[in-house]
Amino acid sequence: MTDGLSLQLRAGTPGQVSAGMYDLDGRTVILIRADSPDRKGALTPDDGDTMVRALEMALEKRLPVVLLLASSGADANHGVAALDGWGRAARAVSRCSGVVPILAGVTGPAVTGAALLIGLADIVVMASDSYAFVSGPIPVRQMTGVSVGLDELGGAAVHERSTGAAHAVVASDDVLPTLADVLRFLPDHNDTLPPHVPTADPADRETPEAGDLLPDTPTGSYDVRDVIRAVVDDDDFVEMRGGWARNLVTGFACLGGHPVGIVANQPLAIAGTLDIPASQKGGRFVAFCDAFNLPIVTFVDTPGFYPGKDLEWRGMIRHGAQLAFAYARATVPRLAVVLRKSYGGAFIVMDSKTMGNDTYLAWPSAEIAVMGATQSAQILRRGASAEEIDEYVEHYDATYLNPYVGAERGFVDGVIDPADTRRELADLIDLLGSKREPLPDRRHDNTPL
Repeated sequence: MTDGLSLQLRAGTPGQVSAGMYDLDGRTVILIRADSPDRKGALTPDDGDTMVRALEMALEKRLPVVLLLASSGADANHGVAALDGWGRAARAVSRCSGVVPILAGVTGPAVTGAALLIGLADIVVMASDSYAFVSGPIPVRQMTGVSVGLDELGGAAVHERSTGAAHAVVASDDVLPTLADVLRFLPDHNDTLPPHVPTADPADRETPEAGDLLPDTPTGSYDVRDVIRAVVDDDDFVEMRGGWARNLVTGFACLGGHPVGIVANQPLAIAGTLDIPASQKGGRFVAFCDAFNLPIVTFVDTPGFYPGKDLEWRGMIRHGAQLAFAYARATVPRLAVVLRKSYGGAFIVMDSKTMGNDTYLAWPSAEIAVMGATQSAQILRRGASAEEIDEYVEHYDATYLNPYVGAERGFVDGVIDPADTRRELADLIDLLGSKREPLPDRRHDNTPL
């Protein structure tokens, strides 16, 4: 592909990698193509040099990086020098992190070191017939005795549903257009705001259909993505990592022409509770939005953290802290709307006022409390008769399961009609556009990984 190439770097250098400035759907990017079919895209030391030079230019010119990858890893014919090449490329990618967006498209194999490069990227789009892994089928069989195929071990479907490494899986020809579609929400670098996206959708459009989506029963499910599409500009919501950790929805949209990041509990999957994958997914996305000046809009409907011995043993504390940490350190405008349930620790980590949220709104249907009425009765009315428990639950429902108690104490800024949700959020995005927070004087924080 050379149609949009305006400047090629190291054009006379032998190797599998080409790089240069490229016009991607009207945006100038640094395009790095490490997807040559020759020798299965094995990377030579010269290829490492080309990638490093391109990434250095991205930093110098403050331009987004688009990496197209199909590589079997370091070229064994060059020995450790080839390892050094991709290692220096990995370091250069890390230096770009948080300064310019790094978008990766996998169009073939991404093996060993090449796989780690996509792990360093901000956004990863995989072709449906591509695959990626650190250790291939042969080492797996030799070390474990288990025979496994390429697709089963690291196919695109595995990374879409099980590992979360792929933000989206599309046909091979759609990889670059999909990256371009994501890029329209992002700025060129961290010192500028995302581009305004023209829209004919009125910012004050009423959204009664959003409230109508809530089921009549408190335990009924609905698709929160329908609420999101009803509220954002032009019904246009680009979901990221939609196949992984489905109990939490993340993606990009616009409100009044302003790009925003969306985080939402999904009642269709384990009732919208938070578990380890959801915490990882949300924490990473919130940190990305904060790095590139995207306001964060959070739609809350969760009964809490998913309980279980297995989750606790796998580190629910550490991973739950990732989501809390990401919100707590974010300095971009942060808005939240409680649609229905917001209980306990999940209330705190889903961008509550306690975590530094700018504006916390709630629908009249919101239930904001330490726990649900039945849970409270099991703890505080243990041993009571069935009649006493029923009376307690009825009193608890009427007294605590509403947004007004929180509003009286300043934890909820406003209880709004669902029909006004779009107007309220669009107005607040405009209002908070000038928000500035001083950054702490430290080398870097110590995020819970």
